[in-house]
Amino acid sequence: MYSGLRASLRLNTRPALPRPRHRYSLTTMGYTAGSEKTYRSLAISEKDDDRDIRQKYRPFILEEDSGAEGCWVNDLELTTVLDMAEKDLRNTNQRLKVLVLYGSLRKRSYSRLVAYEASRILFRLGCDVRVFDPEGLPVKNDREHNHPKVQELRELSVWSDGHVWVSPEQHGNLTAVFKNQIDWIPLSTGSVRPTQGRTLAIAQVCGGSQSFNAVNSLRILGRWMRMFTIPNQSSIPKAYTHFPDEGQPGDQRLMPSGNRDRLVDCMEEFVKYTILMRPHLDLFADRYSEREERRIKEKKAANGATSSTN
Repeated sequence: MYSGLRASLRLNTRPALPRPRHRYSLTTMGYTAGSEKTYRSLAISEKDDDRDIRQKYRPFILEEDSGAEGCWVNDLELTTVLDMAEKDLRNTNQRLKVLVLYGSLRKRSYSRLVAYEASRILFRLGCDVRVFDPEGLPVKNDREHNHPKVQELRELSVWSDGHVWVSPEQHGNLTAVFKNQIDWIPLSTGSVRPTQGRTLAIAQVCGGSQSFNAVNSLRILGRWMRMFTIPNQSSIPKAYTHFPDEGQPGDQRLMPSGNRDRLVDCMEEFVKYTILMRPHLDLFADRYSEREERRIKEKKAANGATSSTN
């Protein structure tokens, strides 16, 4: 009886599968695993920056950011992504262009504070970061397409290589302030597509316990806007507890936590994806249906020209 059972077990025992061997590693791709603790930054210096751009779109820059002391972002070990960004900047002579949107008009807006923290990380990684202020943007309508704030938002999206979206969660979803910004960005304006092919990082702040409703909605929006949303995401519960009380030193800075680390992860991942994908945007945007549509239009135009000459 037992010998038969042992034989059956031997017959049904499958050989162990070989452990997967990664074809690519940091070493084979020309990078080293992060270990450096010394301060290194690719940020645009005040001397090299456009004064008007810096004043209007970089409110996240603090006086302490002029040096390595006093800012937690400067202490982050980001060796690999810094190497990638430095190599990309050297090869292309173009910084990654990032548009940051947030979803609140409150005086002390936690989505804005988190957006600023994300911007500081991206800025250190060499990105040309521009934060759009939604104050004054009209509610979406069919009459104000030429409104200065509408044109500003659309031009920033066309300019960008990627977006970072940070929204509060209100009533289980993203806020009207945030959605209004997306509604003003068209899928296409003639042959220009303001969002297609851009990379996207998403984050939300919660007034209560952690939730993912807003980031789920942001991910859906990104897909509909034909953007490549990174796999990672950030959701900060009880956001007011992650900052010092208003009026206290550092009241606009995230305190150490796993949630802050996750935000760093997202920005690091976003930069890596954008560096890898930016050279291939035209390839990703090449679609059969659109080629066919152009072919039909060109054929009709050619037939019309032939008819007019006969």
